[in-house]
Amino acid sequence: MQIVKKLLHARGLTSLLFLIALFVIVGIINPSFLSPSNIAACFNTSVVYTLVAVGMAFTLFTGNLDVSIGSNLGLVAAVVGSMLRDGQPLMLAVLVGLLIGAVIGLVNAWGVAVMGAPALIFTLGVNGILRGIMYVYTNGAWVENLPKEFKDFSSVTAVGDLTVYYCVTILAVVGIHFLLTRTRRGRYFQAVGDNDQGATLVGLPTLQTKVLAYVICGVMAAIAGIIFASRIGFVTPQSGDGYEMKAIAACVLGGVSLLGGVGTVLGSAIGAVIMASISYLLVFMGFSSNYDNAITGVILIVIVVADALIQHRSMVKNRRARLMARVSQDDAADAGAEKGGDAK
Repeated sequence: MQIVKKLLHARGLTSLLFLIALFVIVGIINPSFLSPSNIAACFNTSVVYTLVAVGMAFTLFTGNLDVSIGSNLGLVAAVVGSMLRDGQPLMLAVLVGLLIGAVIGLVNAWGVAVMGAPALIFTLGVNGILRGIMYVYTNGAWVENLPKEFKDFSSVTAVGDLTVYYCVTILAVVGIHFLLTRTRRGRYFQAVGDNDQGATLVGLPTLQTKVLAYVICGVMAAIAGIIFASRIGFVTPQSGDGYEMKAIAACVLGGVSLLGGVGTVLGSAIGAVIMASISYLLVFMGFSSNYDNAITGVILIVIVVADALIQHRSMVKNRRARLMARVSQDDAADAGAEKGGDAK
C-alpha cells in the first residue's frame, strides 16, 4: 500500500501517464500510429532532447538554469561536423566537442555560482556570444558533406526499432538516476537547490555542486550536439536554436521544479519524449507541424503555472502544520500551568 501511495505522489509518474494517454488518443484518432515502428520513432527522435533535458535538470536541481544550451549544442555540432568533414579522426573531434561543452559550463558556473550573477541573464548573454561565435566560425554557411559512416550510425538499431543512440542514452539516464538517488554526493544537487544557505551551514560543498551542475549541463549539451550532427547530417548557423525552451519544458513536464530541489532525471527523459513527439503526432492527427512551437509554449505555461500553484499549496500546508503544532504546544503548556495552580 505504501508503494502505491508513493507512486501516486511521484511527480514523474504524471508525465508517464500523460505520455501513455497521448499515444492512446492519437492511436484512437489514427489507428495507423499504433505500430512498433511509429512508437519507436517517437523515442528515437527524442535522443537530443533527452540529453539537453537531463543536463538542464542538473542546473534546475540546484535552483538555477542554463539557457545557453541551444547555442552550445549548435557550436559543438558545427565544430565536430567541420572536423569530420575535413578528415579529422572521430575520437579527436568528439574530445574537442566535449572540451568545448565543459568550458562553456565552467564559464556559466563562474558567472552564476562564483560571481552571483542572475542565471537567466548571464546564460542568456553567453547564449548570444556562442551564437555569434558559431556564425563567425562557419561564415554563416552550412556544415555539410559529413562522413557517410558518421551519418549512417544514427540509424543503427539495438533493440527492435530503437536505435543505439537512444538505448545508450536511456542506460546513461538510468545510471545517472541511481547516482543521484543512491549516493551521498548525488543527493547534494537537490539539497543545495532545496535550501542553499542551509546546505552551506551543514557543511555541504554548495559552490562545487553548482559548478559541477553547470559543467555536466555543458557536457550533456555537447554530446547532444555531436548526436545532432550525426542524425541530421548537416549543421546550419541556426542549429540548436530554441532547444533551451524544449529542455525546460521537458524538465517541468517531467516533474522537475523550477524552484529547485525537486524532480528526477527519469522524469526529464519522459518529458523529452513528449516534447520530441509533438510535431510527429500532429501529422498523424491531421495538423501541420507548424503548430509545434505554439503547443510547446502552451504546455510550458500550463506546467509552470501548475508547478507554482503546487509549490504555493505546499508552502501554505507546511505553514499551517507549523502553526497547528505551535498552538498544540501552547495549549499543552497552558494545561500544565492550570494543573500546577490547582495543585497549589
